[in-house]
Amino acid sequence: MSIALAPLIVFAASQIGTPGPANMALLATGARFGFRAALPFVAGVALGKQLIIWPIGFGLMELADRVPMLFEVLKYVAAAYICWLAWKVANLRLRPGQGAAKAPGFAAGLIVHPLNPKAWAMIVGSFTAFVAPQTPALLATATIAAVLLSCQIIMHPIWTLAGDRIAKTVAGTAAEPYLMWTLAALTVASVLFVLFGGGT
Repeated sequence: MSIALAPLIVFAASQIGTPGPANMALLATGARFGFRAALPFVAGVALGKQLIIWPIGFGLMELADRVPMLFEVLKYVAAAYICWLAWKVANLRLRPGQGAAKAPGFAAGLIVHPLNPKAWAMIVGSFTAFVAPQTPALLATATIAAVLLSCQIIMHPIWTLAGDRIAKTVAGTAAEPYLMWTLAALTVASVLFVLFGGGT
């Protein structure tokens, strides 16, 4: 077969299920706003990865070869943005319904993966490691898109629900600020690992 489907599924599940900037954002959003309120954001995060997969599948990597500095700059801009989001998470408190804070919506979720270095590395790795040369672009892209989206539909809500359950335990306690700072620190650590640790 021109696409190594079983290894691709294992790779996708391992990458999407493990901590990274998107999962930390989902965990923090679930913790701050609750599972149900976070669902539009979850849907946006899941579909946002498609905004990267299809352009890569149809030739975006050629642009990366021609203008490598552009992608290097975008990588660090994206990392800075996610670190800024982490700072906001660190200063949030888990009291849904208090104040004017509103859960991020579908549109906010859409931009998480396009600004996520781990997502770019994961998608490029999917194409380069599991797709045979001369595989039709449509077949390769559609397969990778379907596999990644399927894993996200299962795992993204789990991360969000975990945040919701954690919040119910610590909201209003002395542990609350430590939880939020820990979530923020894990988000930054995951970005730094992707940038400098060679992770995918």
